[in-house]
Amino acid sequence: MPDDETQTSTLKSGPAARTSHEFHAQRLPGAGEPPAPWLLRLIAVGLVLAALNLRPAITSLGALLEEVREGLHMSGSVAGVLTSVPPLCFAVFGVMAPRLARRFGAGAVVCAGMAAIAAGLVIRPYIGSTAGFLAASALALMGIAVSNILMPVIVKRWFPDRVGTMTGLYSMALALGTALAAAVTVPVTGALGGDWQAGLVVWAVPAALAVLPWIVLVRDRTPAPGLPAPAPAASGPSASGSAAPEAPVPRITRSRTAWGLACFFGLQATAAYITMGWMPQIFRDAGVSAGTAGLLLAVTMAMGVPLAFVIPRVASRLKQQGPIVVVLGLCGLIGYGGLYLAPAAGAWAWALLLGVANCAFPLALTMIGMRARSGAGVVRLSAFAQSTGYLISIPGPLLVGVLYQHSGGWGLPIALMAGLMIPQMVAGILAGRDRTIEDEC
Repeated sequence: MPDDETQTSTLKSGPAARTSHEFHAQRLPGAGEPPAPWLLRLIAVGLVLAALNLRPAITSLGALLEEVREGLHMSGSVAGVLTSVPPLCFAVFGVMAPRLARRFGAGAVVCAGMAAIAAGLVIRPYIGSTAGFLAASALALMGIAVSNILMPVIVKRWFPDRVGTMTGLYSMALALGTALAAAVTVPVTGALGGDWQAGLVVWAVPAALAVLPWIVLVRDRTPAPGLPAPAPAASGPSASGSAAPEAPVPRITRSRTAWGLACFFGLQATAAYITMGWMPQIFRDAGVSAGTAGLLLAVTMAMGVPLAFVIPRVASRLKQQGPIVVVLGLCGLIGYGGLYLAPAAGAWAWALLLGVANCAFPLALTMIGMRARSGAGVVRLSAFAQSTGYLISIPGPLLVGVLYQHSGGWGLPIALMAGLMIPQMVAGILAGRDRTIEDEC
């Protein structure tokens, strides 16, 4: 990707003698003004810190699910509900993100999202009831949902000439945070005396730190491409006239590509949240220690660090992404087959294969950008595919919990996981065809 033009403007005086309004007015450029290099660096740091906090709330819980179940007296079915909360929150609250960004600015919403993650992670271990644990988890997941949706908007707003590079950067940070939480939660819990509550609450610290870089953008209401401008305010930079209006996007529900992409996104999310919520338990029930089970989940998640950067680049060079979809699906099928036949003996191989299969997520994000011609089309396709996809993914983790509870083993749940890979591949091939939603509506 081409680099941004060299920025030459610098601030020659400090903010000490300025009012808050003057501070933001000088340091937050309008849509047509080049941002200062220090501001771009700060936003890049903010993106990385935010991405690092978009999954630990989920994978840290997966590593300690058995202890949480015992501590709160949860059945397997209720634990299944708990593992279904992330996609439910992503579907419900993710839809609100573009509207909130238009009203308050994307940077302010991400700042509030990081604060919500920190607050939810502080509250949930000590609330003392299953209902309270679910509610506090939902608060953290609400922050994750809106931040997740707005990461591409922030990139488009501040790094329009480096979208691929910055998307790869925060995708790698997301995968790293996911893997780190899975790997170190159990050892940290042991170091803190074996208290699962302390082991979960430590993840509020990086979330609180991630709030800090976004404070500078709280008053920035300049819209990113594809987001309509907010209503003009009495003070602050005006966004009117900042971008030419784009052609209207046809009704997206008429597009088979949009539906294929939504189904593909939903089925890969189903596999991801089943993996994050239940895979450590599968290994533990097979005789693997809790610490090793956490490391195995970390290996699965860590595969996304390099592949989240490689797969979008490869996919963007292909007219059709179906071959990548099939390769990822076959890795998933082999991995699930291994979990069924020899979960402990081949544990590391199955973790690696399922990690490759889970990289359908960056592929889905890449296809969203390729299946629409306009910025507005990409925004609408992203909202439709992700919100519909997360709704599709809700029953999967819950059904796994119910099957595990009533069958007393992992045979039926693993068969379900493997069976879902077939429609995932079919939907991915449909979504990966060389066409756009404008061609079909």
